[in-house]
Amino acid sequence: MSYRSRKTQAIINLSALKNNYNEIANLAPISKTIAVIKANAYGHGAIEIAKSLHCMVPAFAVAFIDEAIVLRTAGITLPILILEGPLEQEDFALAKRHNFWLMLHNTEQISWLNKVQPIYKEKLWIKVDTGMNRLGFTPEAAKKVINDLTSEQKEELILCSHFSNANEINNPKTQVQITCLKALAEKYSCQFSLANSAGIINWPQSHADFNRLGIALYGTNPTTNKNMPIKLTPVMTLQSTVIALRKVKLGESVGYGETWQAKRASVIATIAIGYADGYPRNAQAGTPVFINNQLAPLAGQVSMDMITVDVTNLANIALGDVVELWGENLNVEVVAKHTNTINYELLTRVSARVPKVYIDR
Repeated sequence: MSYRSRKTQAIINLSALKNNYNEIANLAPISKTIAVIKANAYGHGAIEIAKSLHCMVPAFAVAFIDEAIVLRTAGITLPILILEGPLEQEDFALAKRHNFWLMLHNTEQISWLNKVQPIYKEKLWIKVDTGMNRLGFTPEAAKKVINDLTSEQKEELILCSHFSNANEINNPKTQVQITCLKALAEKYSCQFSLANSAGIINWPQSHADFNRLGIALYGTNPTTNKNMPIKLTPVMTLQSTVIALRKVKLGESVGYGETWQAKRASVIATIAIGYADGYPRNAQAGTPVFINNQLAPLAGQVSMDMITVDVTNLANIALGDVVELWGENLNVEVVAKHTNTINYELLTRVSARVPKVYIDR
């Protein structure tokens, strides 16, 4: 039996997704732009996102093999880049069987590679640490790794690195990272990949054989640049409805802990969404929601299943009115700022109990 009385949902606009991809890919026409769909496509639903983009992209990228197996089981046939690479030796056999591209970033993975030779002859990505200090070989260590590869492996080798500050358009470290990886790629005459979303938009000199498009694909700004060269459209609109309206008197409190008291006679709307749905519990009073083309501020603490907002100044609010928590009318970045987090976290934390509704218009 399929029945939904609660109208809380995440509307996923596949047309916006495809438009975003084209807009961003057109900034780097000489590059192949990979769609990063890790973490369930940043909370948007990896299978549906992959199906929608399948005819547009050269490959997908996910964090680890488990995520890639889910896509293969769903019928996705394009190459899939595994960003964290093999986590055990057996992953090489899976990669060979399913056409996964493994990104190698430590000596143990190289040891596994040597053990599966000469059976394993698939495309290899080598991660170089140019300053992120998270994954990858130092440039000097990378040279040894590359020198030890077979000539066949070197033919399709792709060097890769990851930016730490590409979202900041004036940060000099990004150019240092670009220069470092380009020099290594030129030395070995191999392909390379540098640009993430912010790199594609902010740093055209980082465009390479492959770019890796993540957060911007979903229509949210990956940079500190307020004047981007393209217009992105939010793919996810998180919605719910007003399920109660009540009047509170001057001085009365709303919600747990009595953290919000009315400074005047007020009208409070209760909305059917809470932290169990992924709406951030640390959202501060004043965090906006969008109702009937108007903004209303959060009043009181976020509960497990509900939030309360002050609609005293709003006209014509009624039970059942649709409320947008973020999306087409209220940028997720605005909500993130009020909750001391980032757009990435809000999108990826929308919980499984929030149904996704896919539209393509």
